Amino acid sequence: MDHLSPILLGFLGSLAAGLMTALGALPVLFGRVPGRAMRDALLGFAAGVMLSASFFSLIIPALDAGTERYGDGALPAAIVVVAILLGMGLVALMNEKLPHEHFRSGREGPQSASLRRIWLFIIAITIHNFPEGLAVGVGFGADGFAGGLPLATGIGLQNAPEGLAVAVALLGEGYPRWRAWGIAALTGLVEPLGGLIGAGVITVAAPLLPWGLAFAAGAMLYVISHEIIPETHRSGHQNKATLGLAIGLVLMLFLDVWLG
Repeated sequence: MDHLSPILLGFLGSLAAGLMTALGALPVLFGRVPGRAMRDALLGFAAGVMLSASFFSLIIPALDAGTERYGDGALPAAIVVVAILLGMGLVALMNEKLPHEHFRSGREGPQSASLRRIWLFIIAITIHNFPEGLAVGVGFGADGFAGGLPLATGIGLQNAPEGLAVAVALLGEGYPRWRAWGIAALTGLVEPLGGLIGAGVITVAAPLLPWGLAFAAGAMLYVISHEIIPETHRSGHQNKATLGLAIGLVLMLFLDVWLG
């Protein structure tokens, strides 16, 4: 793998992670799907993986990269802080300006009656998945295969329960099984786009490395706080969701140390 360019690695790694969404949604094609409590636990697991990846695979390397370039002191920490806030702010802006619909709370963003309901769902999931692909791409662009593999593995693991959650929600809206699975599978394919952009920017402009790593972390942290955790606590299964989060967090920490 070392002979491949970081940009190609970023694309392939984020593509593999995105395809895990389709794999996670497969149970909807074969009859019974997990109940709400199990789905909340799996989404909690996804949040834990993303939370761990944000800090151990993105924020800490961003601080290390900033210190290596600018030396010890307040400047590397300030860069990381600003970049995290920029990442969170961009996803918040997308969440505010793009018309989309959440599975529980309903439509958000500008009114857009001409958009079909299915596309509102897809836009919401795109807002969710793009930062994940961006993070994987930044990881590969920053440090090649070794830097991106833990992130791609972790994001792929958390994409599986997300894919199942999306497909089940669409089933609840009356979509046929194959169509629900197909839409869930397609939502993961926005991640290679994010991966390509993340790897390309970091590879071409090395001084942006600490900015890019922390920016991707901020985008992921917004998704965790605004989308995943509230979803897992809506139905009274917060204890199971928190257990899932703990397992996802420590598993991703282990993978990051082992594979990194």
